[in-house]
Amino acid sequence: MNGTIEQPAHYPSLVDRSVFITGGGSGIGESLVEHFARQGARVCFVDIAEEASQALVQRLKAEGAATPHFIRCDLRDIDVLRQAVAEAKDRHGPVRVLVNNAGNDDRHTTESVTVDYWDNRMQVNLRHQFFAAQAVRPQMRDAGGGSIINFGSITWLVGDPDCPAYVTAKAAIGGLTRALAREFGPERIRVNCVLPGWVMTRRQRELWLDEAGERQIADRQCLADKLYPADIARMVLFLAADDSRMCTSQNYIVDGGWV
Repeated sequence: MNGTIEQPAHYPSLVDRSVFITGGGSGIGESLVEHFARQGARVCFVDIAEEASQALVQRLKAEGAATPHFIRCDLRDIDVLRQAVAEAKDRHGPVRVLVNNAGNDDRHTTESVTVDYWDNRMQVNLRHQFFAAQAVRPQMRDAGGGSIINFGSITWLVGDPDCPAYVTAKAAIGGLTRALAREFGPERIRVNCVLPGWVMTRRQRELWLDEAGERQIADRQCLADKLYPADIARMVLFLAADDSRMCTSQNYIVDGGWV
């Protein structure tokens, strides 16, 4: 089981829509790129994992989906991020959908955190979401509106104790979402936040899914099945499409009932 369903929704408003996705080379991001491509959207995505990202582009091209465009980008470099957003516009037209997916949940303890590590975690998990939104705003405004989907996490709702810097960044994204939604709303730009639960990416399975983790899922989730990247991608598609035209300033939890 990988989260696929027999008859996924099709959103006509996403056909040929310019979409920009961060961290699209693997995990949840890979599923996001694939789902938007299968909707017929014009996707640009950024990542630092060049080999995996190029392989994704070639796979989708071979399968007949709309071929996404990959741009290598370290999101800690805001100037490079801005250049990538400008390239996406030149290639596919004004960005109408921004998906701020990229992040890293490496485990750490409070005692081990240095000032440099803290600043790096904010750069990797929080800062780029603001500056990506700042960069796409004029494009969305001039095109008549758009949708920004930030990525939070349920970790701050449950108070996970093994990655305090990550938890802090993800909590801050909730505040960022509400502030931008209020500011951008008059320009018909919707801003929402998706909070995934424990998603079974390959990284999660390889690093942390053990017997204790299996028990935790069974104990905490209302639904017995595991959560997969496709489950997150389908929520994002809805928030990107015109079907959610009056949805903004909200947190959408997709966690199988963990919280």
